[in-house]
Amino acid sequence: MNKQELVKAMVEKMPEGTTQKLCEAAVNAFIECVTEALSKNDEVVLTGFGSFKVAKREERTGRNPKTGETMTIPAVNVPQFRPGKSLREVVNNK
Repeated sequence: MNKQELVKAMVEKMPEGTTQKLCEAAVNAFIECVTEALSKNDEVVLTGFGSFKVAKREERTGRNPKTGETMTIPAVNVPQFRPGKSLREVVNNK
């Protein structure tokens, strides 16, 4: 499911009269809010659905697969999503 398909599915679940434009604005606002929070190293917790957080990946040594040469992979921050219990149960059909 891509963003446009998500917006169309949301329109079907919303009360009658809700427009596709309004749902798209809601999706965009959600993405923007989560992005801003993660950029500040805040955690976003949606009870039952899951949580978004930033994890630090330390600098490490790796190998170039083409040449076999050893190289240093720099430290980075990576966004992570951890599903909540309710979402895991639905996905696992429990």
